[in-house]
Amino acid sequence: MIQLLYTLIFSEMALILILSFKTPLRKLVLMALDRVKRGHGPVMVKTVAGTIFVVLLSNVHSMTKIQNSPMIEEGSVNPTDMVLMGKLLLEATLMGASLFLGLMIDRLHHYIRELRMRRKNMEAVKKQSRAVEDGKFEEKKALEEELTALRSKLKHLQSEIDAKTKDAHASETNAVALRKQSEGFLLEYDRLLAENQEMRNQLQSLDLRLSRSGSKKNT
Repeated sequence: MIQLLYTLIFSEMALILILSFKTPLRKLVLMALDRVKRGHGPVMVKTVAGTIFVVLLSNVHSMTKIQNSPMIEEGSVNPTDMVLMGKLLLEATLMGASLFLGLMIDRLHHYIRELRMRRKNMEAVKKQSRAVEDGKFEEKKALEEELTALRSKLKHLQSEIDAKTKDAHASETNAVALRKQSEGFLLEYDRLLAENQEMRNQLQSLDLRLSRSGSKKNT
């Protein structure tokens, strides 16, 4: 019994050491513990732990009976009882240590698995954040390209506006010059009309004079 408990305790200590350091062997132990905790494994582990706990309580009860025996109360020590007391105490200590180490292995395995899950979640969140950052970077790059295109288009439109403004000013200048020229033409036309009318009047007066002189000669 004692040899079996020592073997169990040393095995549990070895498992704790393996789980405490990140090595390839720890992955195998974690896989084995995962399989043990599936199916009928938890029931078997609880049965073994319950049996050890019951035997531990039995040993404690036996030690209490020996401690409370009449011979020890009277002061006389029985070597057999003392040997039995030591054996029971050692077995109880080893069983309590094995239960404690088993609990430590269970909690350590649970925390390692939870830590792995959290790391996976953190990696997923990091990948998602990187994807979001990449999307934002691409969106920002697209916006910058669009802004550059709009700026170039704005410069082109501004140059067209400047050119059309110059053409409009030139056209306005030409219109003013043409207006002045047309006004000059109108003035010249009016002058020519006046001269024409004056010449007609002179011709009419000459015709009247000629017709009068002709009538006088005929008489």
